[in-house]
Amino acid sequence: VIHTDFEKGFIRAEVVDCQSFIALGGEAPAREAGKLRLEGKDYVLLDGDICHFRFNT
Repeated sequence: VIHTDFEKGFIRAEVVDCQSFIALGGEAPAREAGKLRLEGKDYVLLDGDICHFRFNT
């Protein structure tokens, strides 16, 4: 479930697991290594997920 502040303008969430994020040294290296993935509104967050939300205001 998406928080109501994001619900109307939510586009997608960029998600990476915490272990990959730390091992690779951040968001950009995780993206380059193919560990960052786009998830939609039906994705259920897992323990350890790091998210960057894309939304329209």
